[in-house]
Parts: sequence; C-alpha cells; structure tokens
Amino acid sequence: MSSVLLGVCLLSLPLGLTAAEKPDDHRALEGVTSGKVAWDINMGNARSLSLYLKVIDETYEDLKRQGVEPDMVFTFRGPSLPLISTEHEDVPLDEEEHIEAIASQIKDLLAKPGVRMEACSIAARLFGVERATLLPGIDFVGNTFVSQIGYQNQGYASIPIF
Repeated sequence: MSSVLLGVCLLSLPLGLTAAEKPDDHRALEGVTSGKVAWDINMGNARSLSLYLKVIDETYEDLKRQGVEPDMVFTFRGPSLPLISTEHEDVPLDEEEHIEAIASQIKDLLAKPGVRMEACSIAARLFGVERATLLPGIDFVGNTFVSQIGYQNQGYASIPIF
C-alpha cells in the first residue's frame, strides 16, 4: 500500500510543478494596456494594511508581467491616517513592527513608476494627524472622496480596502 502511495506522489510531482506557475488573467486584460486603479484605503488595522499592501504590490507586478502598465493612486482616509504618519507614541508595542513594515512598503511602492499616494485632510483633522508627519511622498489633499470621484471619472477602477 505504501509503494502505491509513493507512486501516486511521484506521479503527481510534475503536476505540482506546473500548478505552481501563476495563471494569467488574459480574459480580464484583453485589450487593456493601462491598469488604472484608485485604491480607497480606509483601514485602521496595521497588520491587515501591511498584508493588503503586499497584495497590492503583487497586483502591480502581475499587471507588469502581463503587459499592462500600472497606474495606481492610493487614497488614504479615515483610520488609515495614523498608520501613514511618522508619529507613533500611542501605538501598542505589538503593532510597531507592522507600522514599520507599512512605512517600508509605502516607500517601495512609491519608488515604482505609475504609483502616487494621497492623504485626506479631513481624516487628518479627525484623527489628529499633522500634515508634516505624513510619510514622505504622500500628498496631502482636501478630500479623498473628491479624489475618488475625480479618478473614477477619469476611468480609474475604485477598489476599497476596508
């Protein structure tokens, strides 16, 4: 019986290698040359935001891999504002590593062509985040709801991250 199991495992090995190749998105991307997306980020959990930023970075790379030029705008609002600030006196110790990861991920994303980021001045006011404490490269705008309206009217897909 164990030799049969071993044989099945060995036979499935080449299938496992092909399954490891990432599938493409040719149906969805047919005729698409620009990946215009406005990420609507309204998340106050540092661990979750760090994970989403990893997935967004992978999305950027997936678009590039499939011949689509990423054009991404990040609009931070609500409880995400304290997570993109350099001021962290009130951050619990178990969240510090995630806050540091977010800062590093944002720096790396902003270094990529076609990526820009905005922070909402209304949310900054509500959450007590000073403009001067925003991570480098993040633009301060009046209202990211207005940004989302504008970007959607310019053909950007809006993807909420809550």
